[in-house]
Amino acid sequence: MTIDIITFCAAAVLLWFGANWIVTSAALIARKYNVSELVIGLTIVALGTSAPEFLVTMNAAFRGHNDISLSNVVGSNIFNLGFILGLMAMIKPLVSNRTVVYRDGLLLFLTTAGILAVSFVGELGRWFGAGLMALLISYLVYLGMNRESPGEDELEELKDRTVKWLDYVLLIGGFAAIAMGGHLMVSAATSIATTLGVSSWVIGVTIVAAGTSLPELVTCLAASVKGKNEMLLGNLIGSDFFNFAGVLGLTCLLKPLPVSPEASSGLIVLVGMVGLVLILLRTGWRVSRWEGALLIAINLVRWARDFMA
Repeated sequence: MTIDIITFCAAAVLLWFGANWIVTSAALIARKYNVSELVIGLTIVALGTSAPEFLVTMNAAFRGHNDISLSNVVGSNIFNLGFILGLMAMIKPLVSNRTVVYRDGLLLFLTTAGILAVSFVGELGRWFGAGLMALLISYLVYLGMNRESPGEDELEELKDRTVKWLDYVLLIGGFAAIAMGGHLMVSAATSIATTLGVSSWVIGVTIVAAGTSLPELVTCLAASVKGKNEMLLGNLIGSDFFNFAGVLGLTCLLKPLPVSPEASSGLIVLVGMVGLVLILLRTGWRVSRWEGALLIAINLVRWARDFMA
């Protein structure tokens, strides 16, 4: 058990550093070859921050741990909207706007509700995965045509830097780190679940989800410290949408995922969480500190309920 916990922590560290290396080095390399920051934000930054979820989800799916595969995506999205969004609001109330609520937020809600509806069939198949990928591509094309990028501001700190030979090494090392971290995390999580006598779904939707959400958590904390709280809502909602449309979509396209009753239950919770967040964003066009505390409390209660179930 102790070895498994150490292995899990080591995997989380590998995932965090790997994602950070990918985002930083790939952005610098792309800029050298005159790739616009719009493209960088929509592709490289999105890939880098969602790489842990993708590697863990794919690794679990192809090793037959379907509950961990799906629960990681569902749990990460709940963790993002519950714990991370709530914590950011408690640090400083977050200002909302119509675009975040009626475009990005509503799209996330409809996507989540659609996945829940299909889950009752018992399987998320290849055609459904292809549909999610098509939705993601359409969304990115729309943002590109409107010259909007949720990731551009995250690259501001790189404006005065130039690419060095070490960045090429870090890019390769980043992908290697998340590949190894994803493998170790699935192995450790499965072993911990067996030892504790709880289901793989519970471990995936709580501990694994929190581990793969480290890049989002640290990025949001850094943005909050820099006084860029207005970026956080769009980034978190966009990250959740990418996890579903990109990570889950590509996984289902490559390998259909069976859906357990626990998975359907988790999706119902997530639909409710997204709906609640949209209501909080719309009332007063801000998320206050007490509303942030409410989101954290809901997340903690859900964790406790999952472990005691």
